[in-house]
Amino acid sequence: MKPGVRALGVAESYDGPTSTLAGVVVRASRVVDGFVFGTCTVGGTDVTDSVVDLAERLDREDVRYVLVSGIALAWYNVLDMHRVHEAVDRPVISVTFEESDGLRDSLEAEFSGDELDRRREVYRRQPARRRLAVNDQTVFVRSVGIDGEEARDVVGAFTPEGGRPEPLRVARTAARAADEWRAEGV
Repeated sequence: MKPGVRALGVAESYDGPTSTLAGVVVRASRVVDGFVFGTCTVGGTDVTDSVVDLAERLDREDVRYVLVSGIALAWYNVLDMHRVHEAVDRPVISVTFEESDGLRDSLEAEFSGDELDRRREVYRRQPARRRLAVNDQTVFVRSVGIDGEEARDVVGAFTPEGGRPEPLRVARTAARAADEWRAEGV
């Protein structure tokens, strides 16, 4: 992958009724060249709109991929990868770092009625997770708007060491710092 190819990484940090989202533009050469921040509701259903808003506010035509840390951010605020892809017209890749049996049982344990139905419907539409070896670590990837082989190449190209792609590592660090700053009431 050419060193100037850019990806938007989105990760979150939460402590309270809202989750801090950070969007970070990172080049394949590991140069960071853009930040954007937003929020979504912990336990809500607004994360998809919030991720779209981050991408739109960045307004970066040079970003080729959107990477998101997970699919259920901010306590089961389930991301609709298809809606993000349609809105921003870029491939969307969700990366998770732990093996699991999925969200179905957890959603049913935490929600009922319309709240459960809404989350289950979004979750069912998402692509299946695929196991991917990156730098001797295992991650789990879902992708929309890109085939599995290219998604593997993108994740690998943006992961210089360990198993966390650089756009997601930096976004998580930025979200945590912004969350701490917000908590101080500044």
